[in-house]
Amino acid sequence: MQLGLIGLGKMGGNMRERIRRAGYTVIGYDRDPGLSDVAGLAELVGSLDGPRVVWVMVPAGGPTQAVIDELAGLLSPGDIVVDGGNSRWTDDEKHAEELAARGIGFVDAGVSGGVWGLQNGYALMVGGDPEHIAVVKPVFDALKPEGDFGYVHAGKVGAGHFAKMVHNGIEYAMMQAYAEGWELLEAVDSVTDVREVFRSWREGTVIRSWLLDLAVNALDDDEHLEKLRGYAEDSGEGRWTVEAAIDNAVPLPAITASLFARFASRQDDSPQMKMIAALRNQFGGHAVETSQG
Repeated sequence: MQLGLIGLGKMGGNMRERIRRAGYTVIGYDRDPGLSDVAGLAELVGSLDGPRVVWVMVPAGGPTQAVIDELAGLLSPGDIVVDGGNSRWTDDEKHAEELAARGIGFVDAGVSGGVWGLQNGYALMVGGDPEHIAVVKPVFDALKPEGDFGYVHAGKVGAGHFAKMVHNGIEYAMMQAYAEGWELLEAVDSVTDVREVFRSWREGTVIRSWLLDLAVNALDDDEHLEKLRGYAEDSGEGRWTVEAAIDNAVPLPAITASLFARFASRQDDSPQMKMIAALRNQFGGHAVETSQG
């Protein structure tokens, strides 16, 4: 199988490598010529045998729309576009309709795995018509973790990104809970080794998780997170999750509070946000701000 892959950043580049290791041909394009296999989208499309599958891994919104617009003029009926970025699910419905008018299929794929995906595999939540999903399934199988879990055909177009959005909302709340617990432990005199308390929770407790493991990694690097500024961005998906909850009258107090806590981090140097920033850097390679800057 051949795949065109557009966007070779932190995730896209590793995805290209993981798919190649599975024995498939991946032709990648990136604006950075040092990363790219081809000079442009026209060359990428021309290098693939039909029916073509082109996977888009660029920022949501305008950049994704621009790439899909260009692909619509280059691809042929029967080809498929996969949006693996963090697009809003309502954009998926629009993109699917635009491409369907030209006979081109569309699949949305929520992808989780961050900078660890090459080694561990990527969790995939996909949406689209079954016949389109079936064509791309070998790539999904190459990307997913080994074993029975880590992949789901969540439903029709938009379902993959909606599921990933909810996943990220839950992630916000989980990180916030660890951060609040860490700050409280740091605040009392009786607990003299907060890092080792966190480490002890990694086995035998109901709150053990990969996020907890990453928190311990961060504390091993900087025991009291003194090198970090308590500032954390939000990717947009937390906001979309809260907006969807309002639209559907679903109460999300923990996720909403965790989103608002990130807003609060931009006003003061929040100790909790040091842990949030550390965790985002550990699992996703997201940039952090140092206490000096």
